[in-house]
Amino acid sequence: MSIKMKTLMRVSPLKFIVLSLAAAVILAGHLQAAAVIKIGTIVPLRSPWMDELRKMDVEWRRITKDEVSLKIYAGGIAGSEEDMVRKIRMGILGGAVFTNLGITNIYSDAFVLNIPFFIDSDKEMDYVMERMTPIFEKEIEKRGFKMILWSRAGWLNFFSKNPIIYPDDLKKHKLSFTTGAPEMEQAWKKSGFQVVPNELKDVMMGLQSGMITAFYLPPMMAAAGQYFGLAPHMCSLKIAPMVGGFLISKKIWDEIPDKYKTEMVAVAKKMADNLFQKTGDLEKEAMTEMIKNGLIVNQAPPDAMAKWRAAADKGLGELIGKAFSKEIYDTLLKYIDEYRKLNEQKQPR
Repeated sequence: MSIKMKTLMRVSPLKFIVLSLAAAVILAGHLQAAAVIKIGTIVPLRSPWMDELRKMDVEWRRITKDEVSLKIYAGGIAGSEEDMVRKIRMGILGGAVFTNLGITNIYSDAFVLNIPFFIDSDKEMDYVMERMTPIFEKEIEKRGFKMILWSRAGWLNFFSKNPIIYPDDLKKHKLSFTTGAPEMEQAWKKSGFQVVPNELKDVMMGLQSGMITAFYLPPMMAAAGQYFGLAPHMCSLKIAPMVGGFLISKKIWDEIPDKYKTEMVAVAKKMADNLFQKTGDLEKEAMTEMIKNGLIVNQAPPDAMAKWRAAADKGLGELIGKAFSKEIYDTLLKYIDEYRKLNEQKQPR
């Protein structure tokens, strides 16, 4: 009998079982090391977001030596944003790319960024986000999600069958409103506007049937959906910024070795910067093409913004304490006031 066989025979049955189980656990750990994170999104396959997510997948594979990779389900295959939040919580998805609406399904106070005619410019938005992002991310993490990156997708504008310059012009229209934010819907109604709940995929049908005569979207989305053909007027005023983000389950994030995370987040930050640049370039291209094909941009006179803000203020009571907390509203207001005072000081006297 060989020495190796004799040694094995001297191992007690109990010890043999313990050693076997330990080996199985070690083997299982190696088998589970290669994590494929399933990511859902409503963005189409051919979009800047998808281009950057594919690059992120390549980079995360490189950084983690193929321990982490992404499998992306684009174009709404994984369901609505509300569905995706639920699927992440159930463990069916590992994460998702969300718009404002999806993020607020996780943390409602993020909806404060959607207040119409509140934030004025990209620079003001940068100032606000730099200070409020840590608050948002901490609260999002408490709810079981890790925010990997934030990204802006331009600004919302009104598109309509007839010109919209002042609030009274919009009151003559039937405004399409994406379902899922009942407080904002009530805010628009309280401001005196006729709102028609309608999914984005049904906007074209709504315009064709006359069920809606106006909507608000970033110009790039209005161009992609060809909606401007039936709503050829765009108001130049910016309504609110469009914010998006890439989140994954905190449970999954915590399972990724810490030694990789700094570099993984750096790649995500680069992705966000690339998206911001691409979105700006694509929006310019979209505007050029839409104008070539009949879009009329109605420039609002200097007195228009004050009237829009007054109209929006009428509905603000439907949002504060309902769509988002008064505390987060006061925080946003504080930073906007700070920015505007600093900006005024920099202006030549």
